[in-house]
Amino acid sequence: MSIYDVSISSLDGRPADLHDYEDRAVLLVNVASQCGLTPQYTGLEEIHERFVDRGFTVLGVPCNQFGAQEPGSPDEIATFCSTNYGVTFPLTEKIEVNGDGRHPLYQQLVDVPDASDGHTGDIRWNFEKFVVAPGGKVVARFNPLVEPTSDEVVAAVEDVLPA
Repeated sequence: MSIYDVSISSLDGRPADLHDYEDRAVLLVNVASQCGLTPQYTGLEEIHERFVDRGFTVLGVPCNQFGAQEPGSPDEIATFCSTNYGVTFPLTEKIEVNGDGRHPLYQQLVDVPDASDGHTGDIRWNFEKFVVAPGGKVVARFNPLVEPTSDEVVAAVEDVLPA
């Protein structure tokens, strides 16, 4: 099964077709609105805007598993992201990234080793980042403390841009 074959909905509840991203580089990030790392939304939007015209997108995946830091409804999450951070990149439905309820999308991500320490397995906290190349290969994983606009994330994205 390809990462693009996973069934997931957009934040507004409509089915999202991940095949829409098949020819794009994607930075996939589990996000939360009430986390100490929430200001990373600024960097996520910045990198999204910087490379969107070159075949790139950020895909935000809300998750409430870490300190219940994403308790909001889909409307509350969307409003928070657009009002406070000007988010224009797509957001999916709220999902679980760890445990028995781990969403199939994250089942395909957790075996990728972290770029800095080689960590595989469970997502460690909000704002863990995965770079997905066009075609669906997951090429990099970055721990939550790595800023989305850091040199290492930008380099990983630039390496897989299709255009």
